[in-house]
Amino acid sequence: MDSGQLPTSQADIDVTTPSVARMYDYYLGGTDHYPVDAEACLQLSRVAPSTQALAVNNRRFLQRAVRVLAEEEGVRQFLDHGSGLPTQDNVHQVAQRVDRSSRVVYVDNDPIVLAHGRTLLEENDETAVIQADMRATDAIFEHPETRRLLDPEQPTAALFVSVLHCIPDKDDPGALVRRVASRLAPGSFVVICHLVSERADIREETTRLMLRNTGGNWGRVREPREVERYFEGLDILDPGHLVEVSTWRPDSELSRSQRTDEWIEYGGIGRVR
Repeated sequence: MDSGQLPTSQADIDVTTPSVARMYDYYLGGTDHYPVDAEACLQLSRVAPSTQALAVNNRRFLQRAVRVLAEEEGVRQFLDHGSGLPTQDNVHQVAQRVDRSSRVVYVDNDPIVLAHGRTLLEENDETAVIQADMRATDAIFEHPETRRLLDPEQPTAALFVSVLHCIPDKDDPGALVRRVASRLAPGSFVVICHLVSERADIREETTRLMLRNTGGNWGRVREPREVERYFEGLDILDPGHLVEVSTWRPDSELSRSQRTDEWIEYGGIGRVR
């Protein structure tokens, strides 16, 4: 990943290597992906057949988390790390339904995300998409669009939704969370969900597959206890502990949790003291 500006013309988009953002788009039923992404998803689903349901549940968790923070906690600023391709009910749409003045900065390093995001947001002055490595905390917070939209003295929700498993151990995703939290005003929030598995065979096989398909541009599937450490120093919102995300504040009794022994998205929301 590169924190510098990348070109966004069609010729500069690598259609020979799967992209995590485009694979996610495929699983959500989108159209902004290529055959190489679809093939990578088919390979992944053979190892973990629940992956498409997992992607849908993860997206719904993101939408619920943003709505709850906007409605119940009064958050009006959102910083979405590794935002991925625009789809239905994006962060700014959920937040701005609660309050039209809500401001959102999307961060991603995939050039196709930048191109599609800027097109979507041309008419929305309260929202911006910047191309940066999500590990480049200083560059993100000092970016002109971040400075324009996010008041450092006001509570902000920093989102890390299904992205920290893209970061290898050598880059320490927990340290990234701590760096970002240290830049946020008291009363801000950090939203995290992460791919985890209790099964070593699933962790190893899915990690190996993703590393091969993305040319090494990935981290690993981790264990639940590792993700729990990312919340150290934060006060976890109701229910007070991390959960499989389809069970976090479900919209109705009809919402179904993901029942699988393969892998799950595990997370919650922490309040910055």
